[in-house]
Amino acid sequence: MEKNNERKFSEQELVRREKYQKLVDQNLDPFQISKWENNTDLKSIRDKYQDYSKEELQTLDQVPVQVAGRIRLYREAGKKAVFSNIQDENGNLQLYVRMDELGEAAFALFKDLDLGDIIGVKGMIMKTDHGELSIRVQSFSLLSKALRPLPDKHAGIVDIEEKYRRRYVDLIMNPDQLQLFKNRTKVIRTLQHYLDDRGYIEVETPILQAIKGGAAAKPFISHYNALDRDFYLRIATELHLKRLIVGGFNGVYEIGRIFRNEGMDTRHNPEFTTMELYVAYEDFHFLMDLTQKLFQLTSLAVNNSLQIKYGEVEIDLAKPFARVHMVDAVKTATGIDFWKPMTFEEAKQIAGEKGLKVEPHFNDVGHIINLFFEEFVEDSIEQPTFIYGHPKAISPLAKANKDDDRFTDRFELFIIRREYANAFSELNNPIDQYERFKAQIQEAKQGNDEATEMDLDFVEALEYGMPPTAGIGLGIDRLVMLLTNSESIKDVLLFPQLKPRDNN
Repeated sequence: MEKNNERKFSEQELVRREKYQKLVDQNLDPFQISKWENNTDLKSIRDKYQDYSKEELQTLDQVPVQVAGRIRLYREAGKKAVFSNIQDENGNLQLYVRMDELGEAAFALFKDLDLGDIIGVKGMIMKTDHGELSIRVQSFSLLSKALRPLPDKHAGIVDIEEKYRRRYVDLIMNPDQLQLFKNRTKVIRTLQHYLDDRGYIEVETPILQAIKGGAAAKPFISHYNALDRDFYLRIATELHLKRLIVGGFNGVYEIGRIFRNEGMDTRHNPEFTTMELYVAYEDFHFLMDLTQKLFQLTSLAVNNSLQIKYGEVEIDLAKPFARVHMVDAVKTATGIDFWKPMTFEEAKQIAGEKGLKVEPHFNDVGHIINLFFEEFVEDSIEQPTFIYGHPKAISPLAKANKDDDRFTDRFELFIIRREYANAFSELNNPIDQYERFKAQIQEAKQGNDEATEMDLDFVEALEYGMPPTAGIGLGIDRLVMLLTNSESIKDVLLFPQLKPRDNN
């Protein structure tokens, strides 16, 4: 491993550097070239010419193509011809290079190229005797010399950590991975277009925030020198977006990075992307319908289907998503009926009998209900299911249900044992909100390091009047995982957070 900025090169790397120096000595330094004009791309060539026969291409009135790409395959066909494959963002295509076409000097330069070099070529479209669509090269330019060799094309990147760490190599070696990230962009664009078409406004809110709020999570802390005080990287966009509803927007949303100082695993990365949407004069039932619509639209954009497969499970996004109250889900799984009134001590005893650990900051039956759900229900959900009616104690920003104020008008969407969305009819009573913040402060004193803080400015905003509002947070990364059948969140992040290399 390289230390103290000292470089050690393999034998292959030394050979490539010698080749590069030879080009420099001949005044052919490829890194001096600043621009190359393409008049098409490799996929477009295939789409346009694939159905022509060899003979038809020979008689076709063609304009020479100019394309650039990375050399991925190379084989000599005798002493005076070479077959090569180049790859660009959209595909790959064979090159047919002849000495009598290029001239002896240029042909010698082409034969000295390496896999991974980036070249621009000009030539005519042809088919070989075996029917392989190819470019018969008339001229070429070396645009960039690859000083490091690519991994073996069959083995790829063997070390999974290196796959993520050197994403650029992974993208070169695995075109399917490049397509996955194009699909990620399709997901985001689909969400934006649909929400924009409904008249909702995309906005930006601060990433550095003076108060941690909007979610139950541990923040990253930074110090702002100019104010000599600590700030947090945002754990949610919620409270700022709801301020905009107070200000008069009917619907606002933000797609952006969120930061939580928590563990890393197949489902979690310390920075991730969410879409949060807030719509005035609507409730959480409206958001259930909208959420299913968004999942359907993004699935059609990526898979052209509403029936998808994740792992070995077939998921039907066309059927209405199930809607189950959290208490009913717990009762079905355990037989315990939390609809019945009970004291916290009674609920705590029931939890103990089931072997559940009751945290010191738990002080309400609602905490116990949620504990039962996480332990006995969450991992059993496969098909899309809205779990609603979360206890008030674990929902400090959600409106209480008017028929049973132990619970809130809140839902989470679960698919394949994972949460994809969290939504509720927003609490817009400033008096209630102030008391809920105070309860969170008490939980923090009792050891809940994910409790939210008092946000008096937000309470004051509510005192100016916020209309009935529905709000949702949707995990973009998990949605992309679902739609692309990706096992780990690292597969859908271009540059996931990784442990530092061992430099010892």
